[in-house]
Amino acid sequence: MDYPGRSIKKGEKNQEIVRAIQTKLNDRGFGILEVDGDFGQSTERAVRLFQSQTRDIQGIPLLVDGKLGPISWAALFVKSGIVPPPEPQLDALLSKVLEIAASQVGVLEDPPGSNRGDQVEKYLASAGCSPGDPWCASFVYWCFNEASKSLNLGNPLIKTGGCLDHWTRTKGKKISRINATNHPSLIQPGFIFIMDHGGGKGHTGIVKSVMDGYIQTIEGNTNIEGSREGLGVAELKRKINTISAGFIDYSS
Repeated sequence: MDYPGRSIKKGEKNQEIVRAIQTKLNDRGFGILEVDGDFGQSTERAVRLFQSQTRDIQGIPLLVDGKLGPISWAALFVKSGIVPPPEPQLDALLSKVLEIAASQVGVLEDPPGSNRGDQVEKYLASAGCSPGDPWCASFVYWCFNEASKSLNLGNPLIKTGGCLDHWTRTKGKKISRINATNHPSLIQPGFIFIMDHGGGKGHTGIVKSVMDGYIQTIEGNTNIEGSREGLGVAELKRKINTISAGFIDYSS
């Protein structure tokens, strides 16, 4: 059964979906459930048991919350030989943004930990920031600015080096974390993600691809651990539900 585009949890009204879940849990040995279409306490316990003993397709332990979001769903209804969906057709701007962002992977600060270096300072200057400032948002702005110039378009982004300032003042289409988690198909390559770490601090980057509740990203001022104060530009993988603010769509 295909993922229904929303988290399935206790109290779910669609009995067909619940019966499919109950059947699969029984088949996988996580319960002796009556296949009655009632997502009650017994079914929730079986889902938690399944989550506690299962890793997702990336080999990461599932979140044990009794709910079937896209990651748990994919792990439960796993099939061999799944063919990933075709990449969506991007508009010219987002396609160019991804091309430019990919060309920057491997750029490092000089010296490490300084938020400086010839290329890093170009990112910062493009967004009106000073050498030594955090630069993840400036990297995103620079990528869109370079892409816009190459296509003779205006840059649709707010000129800022602040992740949360971007989120607050954007004129792009916002997609909240909850909507993105429940409907991963809303997220497309070229979208911008925004994370809110509290205290006015955040992190941002560009979505490269989307698959089974995860996004592949290109980010600046980061490292392989996903830090918001890392040393360079890198490709990373993140769960959609960890993107605490949301996503911004600048497609035409």
